[in-house]
Amino acid sequence: MSLAQDPRAMAEMDLGIGPDEVLTTPVPQKTPKSPRSGLIHGLLSNSKSVAGLIILALFIAVALLAPIISPGDPMLIQGFGAEPPSAAHLFGTTAKGQDVLALNLWGARSSLFVGFIVGVAATFVGLLVGLASAYFGRGLDNLLSLVTNVFLLLPGLPLLVILAAFLPQGMGTVIIVLVITGWAGSARVLRSQALSIRGKDFVAAAQVTGERGLRIMFREILPNMASIVMSTFIACVIFGIGAQAGLEFLGLGDMSTISWGTNLYWASNDGALLTSAWWVFIPPGAAIALVAFALALVNYGVDETTNPRLRRPRGRVHAAAPTPVTASPKGQDR
Repeated sequence: MSLAQDPRAMAEMDLGIGPDEVLTTPVPQKTPKSPRSGLIHGLLSNSKSVAGLIILALFIAVALLAPIISPGDPMLIQGFGAEPPSAAHLFGTTAKGQDVLALNLWGARSSLFVGFIVGVAATFVGLLVGLASAYFGRGLDNLLSLVTNVFLLLPGLPLLVILAAFLPQGMGTVIIVLVITGWAGSARVLRSQALSIRGKDFVAAAQVTGERGLRIMFREILPNMASIVMSTFIACVIFGIGAQAGLEFLGLGDMSTISWGTNLYWASNDGALLTSAWWVFIPPGAAIALVAFALALVNYGVDETTNPRLRRPRGRVHAAAPTPVTASPKGQDR
């Protein structure tokens, strides 16, 4: 056999290596990761999401430990009215003499509970509507899209006010009202993502093998939507916390419960703004803003983890850098 017919011999002559040396380029073997495990690992390695999770964990811990940190009924009068922050009352007292710190610690329980319940329920409803609309298509898609568009076109705040005003007061009513007014946006986003996955080859293969529609939706399509589902859930939680506070600030929530929204309502009703009692209305407002900020940081982390265009390279690669090449030891069997 001539050299022209032996590419291996020609490569040895061009590179000036011996017959016993072989250039090999190591090929890294990567273990395939599921979308869920990859998302969790990306969140834990992202500085923004880690900061957001820490802030959120602190608020959840404070809410759970409120009976231990501030035992007793936070509505009881514990001092003189409108006292500024002091050693006895770190956040001061309200116009009625209630401890502001105790009210905000106990208010975190209701606000976070309602926010996360609304986030789960609204995301679940939007996910069901989006998956069903994208997978079955045709008549069902047209019907569900029409219902979704109607809810999207309705003004959110007036609808919230009307539903909350005519329904009986209570935490359950607030949750139902917020879910009714908050699922449509998530359904539209999830439908768009499901439609893009619906046309993939593995979905067609699952249909050919005879798998049921529900199994294909929840076992084939849904796992590939983990990032967008999580982003939608975070947005729904932020909506739930803010909308509950807005309703209660307007006096349309359950005034018998303690939450950040009711604290703002009573601060406004007692004239805290007029008397410059800033220590009464700043803590609940700051708590709502910090929780929303923490959730936004987690959402940024999800975007940077799942979007390749937003990922930052961990190390710089120079174009003039030589490619690492290793030679196998002489005499090794090939």
